[in-house]
Amino acid sequence: MNIRRILFGLAVGSSSLSQIVTGAPAIDTTPPPPPVLDGMSYLTLSRPLEDKYFHEPVGHEEGADDRLGHYDVRYFHGMVSEEERAESLHHMVIAYLNFFRLNKLETWIAHGTLLGWWWNSELLPWDWDVDTQVLDTTLARMAREFNRTVTSYTSTDKKFKRKYLLDINPWAYFRDSGPGHNIIDARWIDTSNGLYVDITALSRFNPEESPHTWECKNRHIYHTDDLYPLRQSKFEGTKVLVPFRYQELLMEEYSVKALTRTNFQNHTWSPSVGQWVLQV
Repeated sequence: MNIRRILFGLAVGSSSLSQIVTGAPAIDTTPPPPPVLDGMSYLTLSRPLEDKYFHEPVGHEEGADDRLGHYDVRYFHGMVSEEERAESLHHMVIAYLNFFRLNKLETWIAHGTLLGWWWNSELLPWDWDVDTQVLDTTLARMAREFNRTVTSYTSTDKKFKRKYLLDINPWAYFRDSGPGHNIIDARWIDTSNGLYVDITALSRFNPEESPHTWECKNRHIYHTDDLYPLRQSKFEGTKVLVPFRYQELLMEEYSVKALTRTNFQNHTWSPSVGQWVLQV
């Protein structure tokens, strides 16, 4: 008899609880929409359809030659020699910075390219691409006015000629990392061999609460004071802009060893000549 009363009480309690829960407002479990770039809102894109835009001959599969991940597959005709790589990247940097300066597009060097500048204002001799950044407002203007632009370049001595494609990733419209295969927002591509400059844009994901916090799609986070005012300098023999707190940014990304280690990738730093010297 007592057991029946207990069970009856539990049933009544459960019924009352059910009424309370049923009467409560439903919890919205729909994820918030991804942040987007208003300046590219003319694009009709559906996030579930997102696919990788830029393709390389080989990704970063185990056992693959990592150097193959630094070519755009559309212009890839085989790996270039070390000499051609160095020459191509040198002129690609000059052409890129000239184009952006001529068109009043603000850009600065970042990541490994900034590290090369820190050592001797040149690319690291083992680097196979170039890293730059822009603000998302600049990216929107690039997409609107310059997407798919092909620029002809001739070196000052008339010995080196190239054409470069500025290609904006349409999936840059979505400013979060999403599936993770479109973290590069744009590329400046050497159409003769596929080598490129990676361009990533910085956005404010929460401008009301954190107006001075900027982030790229690869989740590198910066404060406005880290970047501005940008410093004027020289890189590969031409004018360049670098972040204001460049040394702190490099130590945060690579640790202090990147600024003190003098042996890396079969190269030794020679203070007497100011160069990384290949060890043979």
